[in-house]
Amino acid sequence: MGISVAIDGPAAAGKSTIAKKVAEIKGYTYIDTGAMYRAYTWHCLDRGLDCTNEEQCVAEIPHVNIELKPGGVVLCNGKDITREIRMPIINKNVTPVCQMKPVRLFLVDQQRKMAEKDNVIMDGRDIGTYVLPNAEVKIFQVASPECRAQRRYKENIEKGIPCTYEEILEDVNRRDKADSERAFAPLKPAEDSIHLDTSDMTIEEVVNKVIEIIDSKVK
Repeated sequence: MGISVAIDGPAAAGKSTIAKKVAEIKGYTYIDTGAMYRAYTWHCLDRGLDCTNEEQCVAEIPHVNIELKPGGVVLCNGKDITREIRMPIINKNVTPVCQMKPVRLFLVDQQRKMAEKDNVIMDGRDIGTYVLPNAEVKIFQVASPECRAQRRYKENIEKGIPCTYEEILEDVNRRDKADSERAFAPLKPAEDSIHLDTSDMTIEEVVNKVIEIIDSKVK
């Protein structure tokens, strides 16, 4: 069994950015759980399915193979969809797919198997509370909705993804509500997690703080 670091928090809190950088510095394997749910959503949309129709989406489980490759590359059934999963159409459809218990169980099983092999950093909404409840390090990373929307807007513009700040802020608030209120494995801090508000911190400051937390927990 390797060392597991769980970073949870709301949408666009910068979890993936921090987890990637910390994983690189510490030599851990980074597992982007959000990308896995986005990839599943992309698959459903690619099949022409209604992402609010649980019966249709769950029926696709046997036909979905999601792989995470070095450099943040995401494959779905062998196709590179790294860019596609960040498009606004995925943002609008990923929440109902995330709330489908069979889909979550399917992806959680894959995530747990990944964590059995290596030292891992995994980020998401329910890693410390549900996916990896025995993780050695648990961090709940937050920032104000406005701060998160501004960060995601800047990131999308840099990647050439069309969007507006207003629609991203609306999406952030909508996803916060849905993630916190869903019946199965909702977004909430684990009792033994460390709260980290990054609203007024630079990326470098957050990375250093997370490494400090890991080093203090893992001797």
